[in-house]
Amino acid sequence: MMNNNGFSTGEEDSRGPADQICCLLDDGERCRKQAGNASYSKRIQKTVTQRRLKLSIDSHARHIYICDFHKARIQCARTKRRRRDSEDDSNETDTDLPEVDLYQLQVNTLRRYKRFYKVSTRPSSNKAQLSETIMKHFKTIPIKEKEILTYFIYMVKSNSNKLDQKNNANTEAT
Repeated sequence: MMNNNGFSTGEEDSRGPADQICCLLDDGERCRKQAGNASYSKRIQKTVTQRRLKLSIDSHARHIYICDFHKARIQCARTKRRRRDSEDDSNETDTDLPEVDLYQLQVNTLRRYKRFYKVSTRPSSNKAQLSETIMKHFKTIPIKEKEILTYFIYMVKSNSNKLDQKNNANTEAT
């Protein structure tokens, strides 16, 4: 059944959203994640176009439901845009910085980050909300890029890291 904007409502598919895969093409490749209850609306399509996300609806899809991964990605793009629009004219934008997709991390990893940095979130936060809140915190951490890169290269070449050093110190003390 078609709705008034020309998209399929998914009603002709008797399986329902639970058995459907995401209707999006991500950089030309069909997403294989399970579709959620969010649909690819004209408003979302506008955000995708404005933010130059490489997403489009698959013309062969019989529904307009998208997966939680793409939903979170689009929401992050929307939030990022709102924040940039509200910035002062300080010429500081995060367009030059690479975007880190925290949604790819496991929920336990996000919770450990939250606990370590004492980031406050709602107790009932889902993975998308947790990753969005942590991303906001992550972007506030000041860095000295040259110092960090130098230290990282040193640690890689010397095959060690701070955790290894702490673990060795603890085992030697016992």
